[in-house]
Amino acid sequence: MKVDVVMPKMGESVNEGTIIKWHKKKGDKVEKDEIIFEISTDKVDTEIPSPEDGVLIDIKAYEQETVDVGTVVAVIQTSGGTDDSQEETEEQTEEKIEEEPASTTQVGGELVDIIMPKMGESVMEGTIIKWHKKVGDKIEKDEIIFEISTDKVDTEVPSPEAGILAEINVAENETVEVDTVVARLSTSGGIVKEKKSEPKKEQLAESKTEIKKEEPKEIKQQPGKDLSVGKSDRFYSPVVVNIARSENISFDELESLDGSGADGRVTKKDVMDYLETRKGGGAAQPSQSKPKVQQTAAEKSEDAKFSAGEGIELIPMDNIRKRIMYHMVNSRDTSVHVTAVLEADVSKIHTFIQENRERFLQNTGVKLTYMPFIAYACIKALQKYPYVNASIDENNIVLKKFINLGIAVAVEPNGLIVPNIKKADEKSILGLTKAILELSNKSRGKGLTPDDIMDGTFTITNYGVFGSLFGTPIINQPEVGILGIGAVQKKPVVVEVDGTDSIAIKSMMYLSLSHDHRLVDGMLGGKFLIEIKDALENFDTNLV
Repeated sequence: MKVDVVMPKMGESVNEGTIIKWHKKKGDKVEKDEIIFEISTDKVDTEIPSPEDGVLIDIKAYEQETVDVGTVVAVIQTSGGTDDSQEETEEQTEEKIEEEPASTTQVGGELVDIIMPKMGESVMEGTIIKWHKKVGDKIEKDEIIFEISTDKVDTEVPSPEAGILAEINVAENETVEVDTVVARLSTSGGIVKEKKSEPKKEQLAESKTEIKKEEPKEIKQQPGKDLSVGKSDRFYSPVVVNIARSENISFDELESLDGSGADGRVTKKDVMDYLETRKGGGAAQPSQSKPKVQQTAAEKSEDAKFSAGEGIELIPMDNIRKRIMYHMVNSRDTSVHVTAVLEADVSKIHTFIQENRERFLQNTGVKLTYMPFIAYACIKALQKYPYVNASIDENNIVLKKFINLGIAVAVEPNGLIVPNIKKADEKSILGLTKAILELSNKSRGKGLTPDDIMDGTFTITNYGVFGSLFGTPIINQPEVGILGIGAVQKKPVVVEVDGTDSIAIKSMMYLSLSHDHRLVDGMLGGKFLIEIKDALENFDTNLV
């Protein structure tokens, strides 16, 4: 018996989904509830299990392909039946391969797409830093094939399968959108042949997602389409260009659209909204008629006030610094930042660390620091005041029933990454200590995975490690709060003993909470901070 596997409906308003990754290939045996593929929708990314035991006899939707809810994406042959349509499904598969806009096709094996991975919720693109392999090289599964740089992290990308590198679509130092196919891997001993229908050179030109001012690229007209030849300083992704061609949107019309994406980028939604307006009899509005959040590259160039010369050196920003700059401005323009500061006496924790540091290291293999204590106190405060662990989605409060605690890590030479401790509320002091050390080592060793930096709910940043006493950190979107911790300093403090004031030397630490005043007002922010302060000053060291 054959069982159809369909694109599931992941929400009331969700009408389509994108196949992110196939965990199985055609011919593989699958068990009921075993994960067979992953999907992404505008609501959620999730893994889809097999509905039955059997053999995966057909895959009808490719990775990175978007299909309607209810579409059959695969077929499973269960026991007790025969696959009398094997020849037909193979013909269908060959037809789909021919329809794919790729410059190669596979004969006698499987061609696996290697995509630009998504390294964070707000990360939309990445830059290939270095290729470790070249076309024709044999590659083992999990062997490093290239390095990427994003605004969040520099990392190495391993091969998803063993095989031969059949194609490289993106050159070193080229920036492309997340999910762009950057290479293809030939597995199962297949032979890779170049398609004659589309020259590879033209495909590579169309796969580029950034049009640089110094070298304007032409958007070429296709036969029968109304996309006029033109040069642009703006960003147009392959998706946008393909829609423009299929819907007869001219180059001038594209240029007139306001982009809602990063740095004024024209997105798929912008084009679809424009098409709706055009169908209704409306006309494109000149981009100058609406206020822009981000300047174009040309405008920024005109605003430049410095030029290289005597006493001045101009150093181009790297990709990470440019993206950090963008996200900091975006956070400032999104959240209404308010910062509250108080001082906590951490003498009890300081004494415990000094007395138990060596024993703890010998017993567990990790060093005892202030951070796990602060993280533990912060988690307890988040459980008591869950709105600080929430997000804002237009007019809705997104209340999260889990705590994924972000720990900001400084990465040389001038980067910053915020990996998350998933389900931090389920961890002990020892568990938090190990998790913090692991994420720190992975951040500095380019070992982070996309899962490590996604779905954070609240962030802690330790500017005290550099000697700062307190600061006003910027909120990590889409969160509504971030806790800053300063350096621990011994200082004279007035204390009350038996009703009499006296001076004592205490280990003191400033705590600062930057919070989004749209949701977290002063009262809630103050209560949250005091909860952390009380937990630190009266910490039960028996919990360690």
